[in-house]
Amino acid sequence: MSGAELFIREDLGLTDTQVELLAGSMNVFMLASILFSGWTADLLGRRVTLVVANAFLTAGALAMSLGGGYAALMAARFVTSIGMGLALVVAPVYNAEISPPSTRGVLSSLLDIFINVGILLGYTSNYALADLPAHLAWRIMYAIGVLPPVLLAVGVLAMPESPRWLAMRGRHAEARAVLWRTSDTAEEADVRLEDIKRTFDAPQAAGSVWQELIVRPSATVRRILICVVGLHFFQEASGIDAVVLYSPLVFNKAGMSATSSILGATVAVGVVKTCFIFVAMLLVDRVGRRPLLLASAGGVAVSFTALALTLCVRETSSASAAASVASVMAFVAAFSVGFGPLASTYAAEIMPLRLRAQGAGLGMAVNRLTCGAVSMSFISLAGWITMPGCFFLYAGVAATACVFVHLRLPETRGRSLEDMEALFAK
Repeated sequence: MSGAELFIREDLGLTDTQVELLAGSMNVFMLASILFSGWTADLLGRRVTLVVANAFLTAGALAMSLGGGYAALMAARFVTSIGMGLALVVAPVYNAEISPPSTRGVLSSLLDIFINVGILLGYTSNYALADLPAHLAWRIMYAIGVLPPVLLAVGVLAMPESPRWLAMRGRHAEARAVLWRTSDTAEEADVRLEDIKRTFDAPQAAGSVWQELIVRPSATVRRILICVVGLHFFQEASGIDAVVLYSPLVFNKAGMSATSSILGATVAVGVVKTCFIFVAMLLVDRVGRRPLLLASAGGVAVSFTALALTLCVRETSSASAAASVASVMAFVAAFSVGFGPLASTYAAEIMPLRLRAQGAGLGMAVNRLTCGAVSMSFISLAGWITMPGCFFLYAGVAATACVFVHLRLPETRGRSLEDMEALFAK
């Protein structure tokens, strides 16, 4: 979207407000599928739900490439949002449920790694297609997006179902077979299955999942929910989508004028963002979730403060533009080493099994609402409090996030999913 919006604006004559709404509307549209995804994942299974999600993603990308006007593009974004909402909730749940405790952090981080590989490929294709006529460039950018979800849907069919979902359905033999394939040892597989069975044998609260989650939560569930909602809120409120979607505008404000230079700098940002997620993947099961989240929040606060100061004193020189690009790179590096890959991982692993799909959906709903607020307000907010003011604001949010992580989030490294309630009961 970040590159395509430059050409859509030129080709279709869209206003700033229309571009804002087109960029951020998907976060609002996907709320319905996010809240519905827990029920779907429990009914159909994690794997089938992911196949359905990719079918909607394919249809949405095709519709975007064929869109003839603003209304058609908004309708296509709605179709895409259904697939995105399902995938954003169910993929982290599936990753957490199928991974052994010893490598759950690494395997769960793969989700965010490949999301960022996709973002980087999007930036790269934007740069490669920038010399095409405006009316063709943005359509081809979206048409390319048809292929990945088709390949992913085929790949998902070759994956095993979540053993915890199978056990939840009473299919213990199938659950044991999957656990034998995904555990370090056969003994660990048997222990994991017994732990899963024990969670179903334990007394359950009366009423529906939503009653236990929201209406009458226990003290333990309340603590977990605060962590899940808070982490998802701060991940987006710290301004990541302002950078991902509007980095061309930021670099233009910093003094870069050539479209090729702006898109080239955006590609460089995507490379840094992807590389530092690999750093998080290498450290998450060695250092732990909590230290990485603390370092990430602190780094985001410092880098955005630097970016805001650079934009305040900028002059139309290569030095000021380079300083702004460096500040954005420092931000995405700090974000990607913690908040980027670990928010969904941490939220999915601390939720009790009986509440996991719906709890993850609730956290992701807060995430997308916050993302929508940031992405649909950035241009207007920059016009009101200036662009440096926006980044000072995001820096303050990140500093608050650092305090939240320090006060509320315990370490979960090496613990089984069935141990999380005992951890939060303390």
